[in-house]
Amino acid sequence: MTDFPPDIFLNRELSWLEFNQRVLAEAITAATPLLERVKFFCIVSSNLDEFFEVRVAGLRQQMESDVAQRSMDGRTAAEILRLVTKRVRRMVEDQYRLWRGELRPQLAKAGINFLEYTELKETDRRWLDEYYRAQVRPVLTPLAVDPAHPFPHILNKSLNIGVSLDVEQDGETISRLAVVQVPRVLPRLVRLPREESDRMDFVFLATLIGHYLGDLFPGTKIRGQWCFRVTRNSELYVDEIDAGNLLKAVEEELRNRRRGEAVRLEVDEACPQPIWQMLLDNFGLTEDDLYIIDGPVNPTRLMAICEGTHSPELRDNPFIAPIAPAVRDRASLFSTIRRRDVLIHSPYESFGTVVDFLEQAARDPSVLAIKQTLYRTGGDARIVGALMHAAESGKQVTAVTELKARFDEANNIEWARRLEAAGVHVVYGLVGHKVHGKMTLVVRKDEDRLRRYVHIATGNYNPTTARLYTDLSLLTSSPGIGEDATNLFNLLTGYGRFQAMVKLLVAPFDLHLRVIALIERESENAQRKKPARIIAKMNSLSDAKTIETLYRASQAGVKIDLIVRGICCLRPGVQGLSENITVRSIVGRYLEHSRIFYFENAGKPEVFIGSGDWMSRNFFNRIELVVPVEDEALRGRIVNQVLGGQLADNTKAWLLESEGGYAPVPRAEGEAKRDSQAEFMALALGEVRATRRKPRVVRPKLKPRARPR
Repeated sequence: MTDFPPDIFLNRELSWLEFNQRVLAEAITAATPLLERVKFFCIVSSNLDEFFEVRVAGLRQQMESDVAQRSMDGRTAAEILRLVTKRVRRMVEDQYRLWRGELRPQLAKAGINFLEYTELKETDRRWLDEYYRAQVRPVLTPLAVDPAHPFPHILNKSLNIGVSLDVEQDGETISRLAVVQVPRVLPRLVRLPREESDRMDFVFLATLIGHYLGDLFPGTKIRGQWCFRVTRNSELYVDEIDAGNLLKAVEEELRNRRRGEAVRLEVDEACPQPIWQMLLDNFGLTEDDLYIIDGPVNPTRLMAICEGTHSPELRDNPFIAPIAPAVRDRASLFSTIRRRDVLIHSPYESFGTVVDFLEQAARDPSVLAIKQTLYRTGGDARIVGALMHAAESGKQVTAVTELKARFDEANNIEWARRLEAAGVHVVYGLVGHKVHGKMTLVVRKDEDRLRRYVHIATGNYNPTTARLYTDLSLLTSSPGIGEDATNLFNLLTGYGRFQAMVKLLVAPFDLHLRVIALIERESENAQRKKPARIIAKMNSLSDAKTIETLYRASQAGVKIDLIVRGICCLRPGVQGLSENITVRSIVGRYLEHSRIFYFENAGKPEVFIGSGDWMSRNFFNRIELVVPVEDEALRGRIVNQVLGGQLADNTKAWLLESEGGYAPVPRAEGEAKRDSQAEFMALALGEVRATRRKPRVVRPKLKPRARPR
């Protein structure tokens, strides 16, 4: 239970929606290249899909269970759901207004068009007719809805066409409804052949199918057609304790996911009320769950126009991450790591160094064992291929694979089976806890002795996302970290109690307690007039105890700067409580994903990086790893360059206000623009020189908010 009044906390769901609004702001910003704006437009929809599949589904379950449970900010599930519905409707209106008013017209000016059948030339119609009959018609299944044909089960997030038609039966004309699912196996955008290389004309697959509905329902009169889509509860519910085989249990639950309870219905703007009301009734939904779309239903498929290398003038300038200077021109990573710890800042420095580390370990005859956690690999052949090659070469190889990584479960199951077939010992971690920590342990017989090399990161072993997410990786041969890594892997693969770590902070065992203790130490230092400061960068902040401890630190006089990309339930700028706390969020070209924690420690700074956000789920329901950065030069780089650069950002940074909204960080008249991500890219390419001087951080002034009584 919290010692503070509920209204001193911000609501988690509403805070997440504010984050998605900041993503939408990138699509709205005219300075963002056009295809990048389309990308952000699609990401907004993809994010909302997952929000409904998980968070809204959870709220609905709370309501249906009739449990009198309130959120940290004192609201019931029903109250939150009402606020969420109102906020999402406003966001969707903003999103599609942008599509109709700016994105689609500007794409057309750039030669990228989405055509209706009335706009097609006869040659296009003939080509589409051949395409339809050869590629589309064979995979379509028209589904009647009548007393002999119950309403079909509509799969989660599938695009469907509802068809109203008249059928002649026994001399009577009867109105019926039918459904045609738009096949997922076909491209949602059909590109028309063009001689001009700079012109891209598309027809939506649903538009093409709609034109041929008479062919699917011969002898009927088509009265209307409307696209619709249903979103379902997609959380996995696996009883790990009673499951005899976790892999098979997750597979079974994955099949159920496509059939979970409906939580949202999206329909074409032209769909008449009787049709959408019938759909709502069929899915067990109410009008509150209905979203009328004036634009393409399921716009995430528009991401297809961003693929490839066409239209470079409509994209961000290409950036190819260089090899980090510490490992550049070094033949052996092991000899480099023996001399000094190595820090990789991706995507500004190549993640290929981490892949090379694994591949060198797999090939090196002096390496005896490799142990690795795998949360999301993205199916990269080099990562899992290195483990398979090492096992086939006779090395002892262990992969701790997380089968329950949300929406990556099927991919992880497939790779787990391939790894096992190659001789890798695959385990699934601890019962009841997701293995979210990112760590590799390599045991090598060096010339002088047996030595352990460890890689710990804030991001996944996924080279694809490593080009899109900002993360930090630490490569070290520290004996203390090596001993901790060994003990942790033994715990994950065997039986036994958690042993206190020498260096690592590990959830769910001691991470929460140690984070609280580190914050409290800053409070004590501030009260004793010693240097006290906290800078913490993470994806989300929602743990009540941690927020309370930060409030008390602020009251003690600790200056606290939080860089929180997404959810933040802490309310900054409250007079007498949190006026010493600022919270900013950076949303830009890359997804901010690194977790970094700085504590002043009375002039002896400590810096940590790791996998865990300050959320209850990370502290108590996951295996998370946080490691101290002990090399003084690397600490200075993280504090002065990474954290300092982000705190100075006045271009892509947003400031959290006391009431829960966000505003762009103000820039004084004449003040130079600072875009931290752009600066990191330039620094990596050697276009700017790093400075050892700690950058001056301008702390924005927040309007004080009276503390609730």
